This record gives sequence, C-alpha cells and structure tokens, in this order.
Amino acid sequence: MSSKAGTAGGGAIYALGIFGSFVYWWQQADSFWEYVLSFIQGIFWPAWMVYEIFGILNG
Repeated sequence: MSSKAGTAGGGAIYALGIFGSFVYWWQQADSFWEYVLSFIQGIFWPAWMVYEIFGILNG
C-alpha cells in the first residue's frame, strides 16, 4: 500500500502558487495582450524562476 497524501499536498501548494501568480501578473497588465500573457506567465512561472536562479548562480 502506498500513500499519495504527500503528492496531493504538493499539488495544492503548486495550485496556490499558480493562482497567486495569476493575480500578480493580472495586476501588472495594462493592455489586452498583457492580460493574455499573464495567463501564460502564471502557468510557466516555475520554469522562469528556475531559469533566472540558474542564470544568477552561473554568474
């Protein structure tokens, strides 16, 4: 028997992060295309964050 409770908790935290990202990017948008981009940024924010962190660590 395996427990999936840890996975469900991680998914909930990830979903909260996505919704928070949607709110942040939506507030920053001024035009129609920026609102469209805010949804894309909300979905892919972890990838951008990791990319920026690796760029900082690389120097």
